[in-house]
Amino acid sequence: MEASEAYFSKIIKENKSTIFTVCYMFSNDKEEVNDLFQNILINIWQGLSKFEGRSNMKTWIYRISLNSCISSSRKKKRDDTIPLSMDIDLFDKSNDESNKQIELLHKRISKLQPFDRAIVLLWLENMPYEEIGQIIGISTRNVTVRMFRIREQLKNMSIE
Repeated sequence: MEASEAYFSKIIKENKSTIFTVCYMFSNDKEEVNDLFQNILINIWQGLSKFEGRSNMKTWIYRISLNSCISSSRKKKRDDTIPLSMDIDLFDKSNDESNKQIELLHKRISKLQPFDRAIVLLWLENMPYEEIGQIIGISTRNVTVRMFRIREQLKNMSIE
């Protein structure tokens, strides 16, 4: 295995859960999550030689993952396709109260615009506003303002 392939493999192993978390935030469909994941891997591989180390690797991975998912989400809206429906639940969900609350939060977050969804995801990962701003490409002040507006938007959403 070449050194670049070994390095790529190491990076993916270390950040796999981060990438899947971002993918899941942008889709409820397991196949689409896997497609997003594969697309992100391609983008990471293509950009790896250009990574200059000005930010830490995790920040760079988040940025690529979020940008890939946001681009895919925008493209999906333009395509205006109707997904096939299956009568089975592809995600393992139990009926306990905690999972119901998580599912409700996920439904509300999925109604947000892709850019706002990305900000919420990073906030849920307990990232400081400064790092969120670096990943998203906006100022810390702008993150603060957007988070306030997003919280209000989530509070005012209907349950269903």
